[in-house]
Amino acid sequence: MGWGMDVVSTDEVPAGERFAFWREVSSKIWVPYDLRCGPHLESRFRAQIDISELGPVQATLMTTTPYSIHRTPKLIRQADPEVFKLCCVLRGHGMMAQDGRRADFEPGNLVLYDTSRPYLAELAPDIPAGQMLVLRFPRSLLPLPARDLRRLTAVSIPGDQGIGALSSQFLLQLARRMDEFSPTEAARLSTLTLDVLTAALANALEAESAVPPHTRRRALLAQIHAFIRENLGDAHLTPGAIAAAHHISLRYLHKLFHAEGHTVAGWVREQRLEQCRRDLADPRLAARPINAIAARWGFTSPSHFSQAFRSAYGLSPRDFRRQ
Repeated sequence: MGWGMDVVSTDEVPAGERFAFWREVSSKIWVPYDLRCGPHLESRFRAQIDISELGPVQATLMTTTPYSIHRTPKLIRQADPEVFKLCCVLRGHGMMAQDGRRADFEPGNLVLYDTSRPYLAELAPDIPAGQMLVLRFPRSLLPLPARDLRRLTAVSIPGDQGIGALSSQFLLQLARRMDEFSPTEAARLSTLTLDVLTAALANALEAESAVPPHTRRRALLAQIHAFIRENLGDAHLTPGAIAAAHHISLRYLHKLFHAEGHTVAGWVREQRLEQCRRDLADPRLAARPINAIAARWGFTSPSHFSQAFRSAYGLSPRDFRRQ
């Protein structure tokens, strides 16, 4: 478990009370909802959420059997914290409707909704369990005009192309690594996450001019970092390949990293070494040869790996593992 992360699960609750328990939990964590579930599904209902507070952004990884959510005018009058929710589906599918539009949830797609206005969302009943990353954040944190954002609720932003794909990759990685962040990293991530979301939403609006350049730069850098982490094991992960994957010039890539006090190759090497260090410290991998660990994270030359590891951590990989 990482810092500041809570897990809430129906596992300890008797089967007949799970859905009622979940209704209460959802209202406390997000906003008051009217949850509904068919009787045959209710008897098998299970859910778990891992909650991480990233500054003003709350990130929740939710795994649940199917049910539907109704945010009704009456519940909005009861409590309206003026927050947006953005959902990125990891597994399963479903739909959400708001403002006369309907969006389908598909893995990797991003869907935005405004909790200040009525909506309906449901997980398709034909799948055993769905999993999604849900981000909740104050509306005021998005530097986009309210009327533009209104055009984006219940619109599915595809996660398989362009900026949507990069944002989706970034968020999926956030979901996978939620339990690894320190308080300082969590605070930084909240800014990054909002930058990435702003870029994706502005792109969906084709209103890129509305996004401040520094936000665009930080968003791009966050996406590049996510891409590098995703591809660390690829020995052909060169600065040229990274620039090409993001449709920017090599010169601009170097400039982005230089502004943060890094070189591209240096940052990639640090990430690779960190993963090797983690694997070498893992008792479950004690039988795996050191060279195999190095190769898994993109080091093609054992002697070069050994040298880089020693200069980063002051010990040879073998001595570090012994410790």
